Amino acid sequence: MLGDSLSAEYGLPRGKGWVALLDARLQTRHPGWQVNNASISGETTAGGKSRLPALLKQHQPAIVIIELGGNDALRGLALQHSENNLREMVQASKQSGAAVLILGMRMPPNYGSQYTEKFSALFAQVAQQEKTGLLPFFLDKIADKPDWFQADRIHPNTLAQEQMLDNVWPHLEPLLKAKKK
Repeated sequence: MLGDSLSAEYGLPRGKGWVALLDARLQTRHPGWQVNNASISGETTAGGKSRLPALLKQHQPAIVIIELGGNDALRGLALQHSENNLREMVQASKQSGAAVLILGMRMPPNYGSQYTEKFSALFAQVAQQEKTGLLPFFLDKIADKPDWFQADRIHPNTLAQEQMLDNVWPHLEPLLKAKKK
């Protein structure tokens, strides 16, 4: 798992984030799988790209879930750089023998319709071109529930974590079955 604060349990008690819930679900439904969460709060696609080679070498994952890009957009970084970084992470993961699942993100409308549309589309473009799994919007069924967010209105609270996992699961489970342990 390579992500940002949404996957690094930012503002949550340890062990209560969706990645920890994923680990628990795997133990009951697909024993033998292990989750390595290499998520860091504040991580960008550039940071993920720079850390990924060592992580691939160290963990030799069968599946890589990439949940990065939100901080790029929050910082107003060029979308082409984010797309290139995402593509390079996907390619490196695939070259290591891992299947890839991309967790897409959307930005609030105050960033302007052109930017938000292009940002949202870049995840689908990379997934389609690189033939990877894709969850189009990681915070689907969560983003419209203000009481499921921490006071900063950016980070989901504990109420949202199960839904975050439920959003990922239908896209991840086929990869688990294809890469049986």
